[in-house]
Amino acid sequence: MKVKVLVAAHKNYKMPSDPMYLPVFVGKEIHPEINHTFQGDNTGENISKKNPYYNELTAIYWGWKNLDLDAMGLVHYRRYLSMSHNKSLDTVLSTEQVEKLLNKYDIILPEKRKYYIETNKSHYLHAHEREPFYIMESIVKKDYPEYSESWDKVMNRTWAHMFNMFIMKKKPLNEYCNWMFDILSKVEGQTDISSYSTYEKRVYGFLSELLLDIWLDHNTEYSVKEVKYVFMEHTNWLIKGGKFLKRKVVGHA
Repeated sequence: MKVKVLVAAHKNYKMPSDPMYLPVFVGKEIHPEINHTFQGDNTGENISKKNPYYNELTAIYWGWKNLDLDAMGLVHYRRYLSMSHNKSLDTVLSTEQVEKLLNKYDIILPEKRKYYIETNKSHYLHAHEREPFYIMESIVKKDYPEYSESWDKVMNRTWAHMFNMFIMKKKPLNEYCNWMFDILSKVEGQTDISSYSTYEKRVYGFLSELLLDIWLDHNTEYSVKEVKYVFMEHTNWLIKGGKFLKRKVVGHA
């Protein structure tokens, strides 16, 4: 089985030694002078120059359009899929583990992220500019009405598969990417982000995190396996919790 897991990165960082992992420097078209070791996302058919707005999706797009694989995935340079919560590159999913899982399942995902007191909709609207969310909702329900029920269901959940992390076999990957990038391109065409902060201009990457579970809820023919995920650096939960409460009270910062 030909499998590659892209590791989205925007700076030099230690990478797994397993050759299944392919470090991809995102936004290479914008920063050609940085990092000549990692694969750039600006070769072949690509949207590298849109990285400030699409985040790690520029790596997904590049891999989808330019690699001939049986399965492809994406992780982040500091966040990986794993069978344990051990903060070590030695414990991230190996080629052997991925192939074993893909013999049984079509898609590998990280554990659900649970919000408990927030729905996916309220969490997004508290954290980000609101207009793009409603534009995307309108596009999904108008252009893909068969997904309307899944949209409503997922938006009212208090959990989600986040970070745009996954490993998918070729068929579901192709179907998902065609659907997702079509929706996001239409949102982009109807949204003026010129006044947004640098952070909020990453809007299409943020929006895409909502789309994966909507697509999965509708396309139930594909089997899914959740595994653990590990963040390689220390998380300051006091600061993280403070930002969460601030968004609840005053909206996104």
